[in-house]
This record gives sequence, C-alpha cells and structure tokens, in this order.
Amino acid sequence: MPTPAVTLRLRRFRRRFGITAPKVVVRTHLPWQWLVFPVVLLLLLVGVVGWLIAQRNEAGALAQEKDELRQQLQVQREELNILRSTAGTGKNAVSIERATQQQLLGQIQSLEAENAALREDVLLFERLIPVAGEGGAVRVESFRLAQESPGKIRYRLLFAFQPDRQNPDFRGRLQLAVSYRLSGKSLHLQLPEGSAGSSDFQLELKHFLRREGVFALPDGAILQQVEARVLQGDTLKAKRVAQL
Repeated sequence: MPTPAVTLRLRRFRRRFGITAPKVVVRTHLPWQWLVFPVVLLLLLVGVVGWLIAQRNEAGALAQEKDELRQQLQVQREELNILRSTAGTGKNAVSIERATQQQLLGQIQSLEAENAALREDVLLFERLIPVAGEGGAVRVESFRLAQESPGKIRYRLLFAFQPDRQNPDFRGRLQLAVSYRLSGKSLHLQLPEGSAGSSDFQLELKHFLRREGVFALPDGAILQQVEARVLQGDTLKAKRVAQL
C-alpha cells in the first residue's frame, strides 16, 4: 500500500492536471512599438479624412464665390454697355451739333463773301455812273495778290473805263512796281522788264477788263508792296496798291 506521503502527492498531482486543476491563461507578449504604429496610422487616416472634408467645404465656398463674381461681372458688363450706348448717343449728338455749327459757319462765311462781292459790285456800278467832266477816265477797280508757290505771286486786276464820244475805248499799258526786302536790303522790281513780255501788259478795253499773271521773286525775298500803274504813252492814268 502506498504511504500517506505518496497518496498526498498523488492528490496534488491530480489537482494540477485533472479536472480540478486551476485554469491557465496564455497571453502573447507584443512590443510597444507594434502598438504605436496602428495608433499613428489611425490618426493619419483621421487627419486625411478631415483634410478632404475641409477641402470640399473650401471648394464649395470658392465655387459659390466664383458664381457671385460672375454675376457681378455680368451686371457690370450690362452697366458698361448702357454707359457706352449713352456715351455713343452723346458723341453722336455732339458730332451732329459740331457738323451743324460748321455748316452754319460755312454758310455765314459764304454769305459774308457774297455780301462783300455785292457791295464791291454796287460800288463799282456807282463809280461807273457818268460824271460831268470825267469822260474817258480809266480806273483800277480791284487789285489782289495770292501766293501761288514759294517765290511766285499771282496777281489779279480789274480795270474799268468810262467812255465818251471822243474816247470810245482805251489803249494803254500796265506796269507793276514791286518792292521787296532781301538780306536786310529794300529792293525794287519793275514789270515788264524791258521789252520782254510787254505784250502781256498791253491794255485795250471799252468797259471792263480782267487781267492776271504771275511774277517771281528771289529765294528768301519778303514782299512789301506792289503798285499797278496804267500808262498811256508816258502819262500815268491810274494807279492802285495791291491788297496783300
């Protein structure tokens, strides 16, 4: 028979490995670094999700602001078109007003020139009324100058003759006395010079005669005065200074 000591040991052995044996929990030991990695990954995932949500909200706000800016731009474009149309109407009105003023000014100038011409004609006809003791008189009614080109002057003359029984017409010659200044000196020119071109200065008239021509001055000359003289032989019958 087994001894009490052996029996006691057998009981203890049965208690450890039998049904009544105490429960044993087996736990796996992991390092702390393996626990930190999932936590960091989870935090990163949460951060990315939050960033995406923020970007979405910001994109929505930007889109709304963009729509508002588009609406404001459209409104401003409409206002600009209205202002342009108004300004165009104003410019057209100003242009029309200016054109009308220019037309009126041209008409006024034309009427003034016509009025001056009529006055000159009236004065001419008044001077042509026969006066006792002035039969056979010749006059230079008009003498005008115009610069045709540098150094060339065109002259226009109108002669009038009042005939009588003894002098039904007039025959004479024209002479131009030209005074000009060149290099600080006063110089004179008489046309025609000698016999050259003297036929252009012969006068034959019964009532009226118009005569025009061109004379040249040296380069740099400044015209001072031109006097037209009507000669019959060597006798001076009429003279007139030109309007410069």
